[in-house]
Amino acid sequence: MAKKRVLVLCVDRDGDLQSKAGLTGPIVGREENINAATKLALADPEDPDSNTMFEAVKMLDELAKEGDAQVATLTGSPRLGYVADREVLKQLERVLNEFKCDSCIFVSDGEADAQVVPIIQSMVKIESVRVVVIKQAKELEKTYFVLLEKLKEPHYARFVFGIPAVLFILFFAGDYLGYGGWRLVVLALGLYLFAKGFGFEESIVNYVSTFRISVDRLSFVFYLIAVPLLLVALAQAYEGYAFEASQGESGLKVIAYAMDKLLLLLPWALLLILIGKALDVLADKRRYDAVKYGMYAVSVLVLWLIFSVASGWILAEAYFSELVFTMVYGVALIAISVNVLNWVRLRIIEGMKLENREVLTELGAYLGKAVGVDKRKGVLIIQTAFGQKLDIGFEKIVGVSDKKVIARY
Repeated sequence: MAKKRVLVLCVDRDGDLQSKAGLTGPIVGREENINAATKLALADPEDPDSNTMFEAVKMLDELAKEGDAQVATLTGSPRLGYVADREVLKQLERVLNEFKCDSCIFVSDGEADAQVVPIIQSMVKIESVRVVVIKQAKELEKTYFVLLEKLKEPHYARFVFGIPAVLFILFFAGDYLGYGGWRLVVLALGLYLFAKGFGFEESIVNYVSTFRISVDRLSFVFYLIAVPLLLVALAQAYEGYAFEASQGESGLKVIAYAMDKLLLLLPWALLLILIGKALDVLADKRRYDAVKYGMYAVSVLVLWLIFSVASGWILAEAYFSELVFTMVYGVALIAISVNVLNWVRLRIIEGMKLENREVLTELGAYLGKAVGVDKRKGVLIIQTAFGQKLDIGFEKIVGVSDKKVIARY
């Protein structure tokens, strides 16, 4: 009977090995992991990743008595999220290509590294999970140092420091401009809680983080014009709201008047931002991603028309029949635009060479490597890490880069 082949796996998801010890993964082998853990411990004795790596080596020694085993440490990125998970997936694929194993034992130092468990499971069976806890720290002291380390990570720093900073700035700006400091703070807090409660927060953060404003690009001109337009639109909306409220108008009419003022410049600011984003992706040779900004632009125009007519109807400046016609016309325009832009996307995909690119889901889980394209059926052929073949329809592809394909699955 063949002996079982087991991989002992560590994941440094936040990339401490690279930032503190100058080492990049994958780190494969007993001696290599001992040397890397020692170097990290000397660079930062308080970092728990070194203890995790030593525990992995210990487990390797125990497993080596029973069968064939290997140890590997993967590194992510300080940015965490999709960037870190993508790097972990790439390194794990390299390790599995070199060491064909039946299963793995995952050694973790806590929740941050444990978040990659579903990603690892998509490529190899996890037989056991070992969580390493430093024993010598007292509970209160341990909690203090854990919190201190977590605050250094971008995700937690954004929540603990970033949000209060934005609220303080809004309070100062509102008070200085005479709008009432607390009103802007309450509005911003309400919008954040809404985005958090309905799951929009991460999408918004990821979208904002994709902005790469550079004076060397043409898009910079569009962003430069869009920002003051956006600020003026918000100021006009507030002034309109305040004026109508002081005249004793009903709440609905006050909101409609403020919306009418807001829509004078806001759509133009949004369209300029979308044009800038489209120019950025075209400059990066990502024609496929540029198509979606066309859909966003159509949506902005349709919503502009609908809300303009709706506010006009509330203010007795338009007939109800005009509102109904605009809504029907808007829905039809969006439907036509979706079909046209989907056709354009499919034509772009057919003209691209997607072979040998890694295919990931929208959540970052590894599906496999693209090995072929069937233009007649309109599918991308994928080979998984286990040698199986999958077909992904072109319509399920949501993003394409130089080395990656993102698909709904």
